[in-house]
Amino acid sequence: MSLTLRGATAIAGVGYRQYKRGTAPAPERGVLVRAIVDACEDAGFDPADVDGFVSYGDDRNEPVRLMPDLGTRELTWSSAVWGGGGGGIAGAFGLAAAAIMTGQASAVVIFRALVEGDSGRLSAAVMAHHLNDHMASAGMVAPAQVCAMRAMRLFQHHGVPQSVREELVRASYHHGARNPDAVAYGKELDLNDFRTARWIAEPFRLFDCSRENDGAGALLMVSAERARDLRKPPVSLLGVAQGTEKGWGDLLENDDEDLYASAGFRPVARRLWAQTGLTPADIDVVQLYENFSAQGVASLIDHGFCTYENVAEVVRYENLIAPTGKLPINTAGGNFAQGFVHGIGLAVEAVRCLRGESANPVPGAKTCLLAGGPGAPTVSSAIFGRE
Repeated sequence: MSLTLRGATAIAGVGYRQYKRGTAPAPERGVLVRAIVDACEDAGFDPADVDGFVSYGDDRNEPVRLMPDLGTRELTWSSAVWGGGGGGIAGAFGLAAAAIMTGQASAVVIFRALVEGDSGRLSAAVMAHHLNDHMASAGMVAPAQVCAMRAMRLFQHHGVPQSVREELVRASYHHGARNPDAVAYGKELDLNDFRTARWIAEPFRLFDCSRENDGAGALLMVSAERARDLRKPPVSLLGVAQGTEKGWGDLLENDDEDLYASAGFRPVARRLWAQTGLTPADIDVVQLYENFSAQGVASLIDHGFCTYENVAEVVRYENLIAPTGKLPINTAGGNFAQGFVHGIGLAVEAVRCLRGESANPVPGAKTCLLAGGPGAPTVSSAIFGRE
């Protein structure tokens, strides 16, 4: 039996709760349950009828513990993408689609929750997947340090101008300043502040880095046929790919000079384009996981939107902002300016943007690329579309 992923499943509802770090009004599971109920209410769907759950990034909320609060009638599917980083976010939608298409589940929630008071700082958990003893003994003890080394390779060896960092961050803050739900709402990025902010790990200053928040996000996936009968216009999953290539790995820092400055997406992107029959030119908007500015740029290069040679022509502020840019990116503000709940807000914004509900609309947008966390041990990307 051959199954075609394109258009077989759809996102029917989304929910997102975000708070300043350390200020969540409930424990992590309580915030997550509220986000799941929000997603179901968005779709006009009974939360008790959700029978599957998928997450990524070492989320600690075991689905069986969610069941009493949601009134779940029966749990038939429970899975997660390996790895502690945000690289698995798009892959989670592939797991959910597989469950629905093979009859293992009928309604699956893809979620991620992060409340520091319960699960601690995300950076500490992530580094358990990203550091070996050799790196730690050399003082490499934070995600910013690892990504900074790769960024310098991108700039110094491949000749990518550092100006692209500023362009990407500016675009995110442009959108965040216009999004009432963003931490940067009403706060345009001051370029002098960006250029003189304190160093985190060269070449990264403060505004090159994502900001960690408390919160949770949830997206309800059902079959495309079922989604048409629910409250909101369905957003279809057109394709998804996850994995890695030979020689890639966050512990292989110097083994392959060609791979080193990449974001790890090149084979994933090739499979995604082949699977969907689409190309970068067919994508109307991108929701790009940017843990750090240079890694976001490397992700765009890996996906084929630009090359090392012409990246400065593509990653320009004017080109990246809605509604006039040719490649609008992170229309809610992204991990820099909307807020960072391990990237789940990017997936929620992908759906809202294609529905026409974004605070920064992209007129006529029909396709959206969701790119997971660059540089993670396993990375993934997905394409969503509207009918």
